[in-house]
Amino acid sequence: MTVEAAELSAVGIHEVALALGDDCLVLSHRLAEWTAHAPELEEEVALANLALDLLGQARSLLTLAGETEGRGRDEDQLAYWRDDREFRNLLLVEQPNGDFAVTMTRQLFFSTYQELLYARMAAGTEPRLAAIAAKGVMEARYHLEHSRLWVQRLGGGTEESHRRMQRALELLWPYTHELFEASPPWVRAADVGALPPPTAIEEPWRHSIEALLAASQLEIPDFRAWQSGGRQGRHSEHLGHLLAEMQHLHRSHPNATW
Repeated sequence: MTVEAAELSAVGIHEVALALGDDCLVLSHRLAEWTAHAPELEEEVALANLALDLLGQARSLLTLAGETEGRGRDEDQLAYWRDDREFRNLLLVEQPNGDFAVTMTRQLFFSTYQELLYARMAAGTEPRLAAIAAKGVMEARYHLEHSRLWVQRLGGGTEESHRRMQRALELLWPYTHELFEASPPWVRAADVGALPPPTAIEEPWRHSIEALLAASQLEIPDFRAWQSGGRQGRHSEHLGHLLAEMQHLHRSHPNATW
């Protein structure tokens, strides 16, 4: 085993699985917040299914993160007993739902990224990450198609729906650059073929997003003040509020069982 592979086993897998698991966990919670508030009943069911898919991915990834960490923490302990500074999710996924246009734009950006990532990760050299990705890529493709349809529908719809979609793009575009930042654990994993380099998915992501926005009569914002820091534990105030709600029951009744 090479030095890089040994480092990946000891540190890299944990860090990568934790970051990807946090992405799924936080976005799952955001989507679940639409329960009883979605614009139509069918969409409420759809959003709940997306949230459950992401929660299942989060469970697998956080379980792997706990196993490779070696400190005896399971998925529940990682989800409910870390403070916001210990989370490694992208800033994009913690942003508030806003209106439905914001939610669908956020989902479009993330699902496009996740589908490209999982498709490559499924063919990677780390079998546990590859197995999670092979299962999750089909879900990511469904999530992507769902958000694509809504973005096209809203972007090319009424004057009001178009205005809201354009505003959603302006709100969330600053968080897209972080999708392709290479953290040290990610670089080590990419060096041994467990993950694709972030730059390998940036070009197809941008091509896909730009093509869809053009077809939806939407314009890419002219914005370069990129926001980042989530992978290093530097989050917006929104994550703290989200965790206060998500972790409240578990922390109020520690060690409780059904």
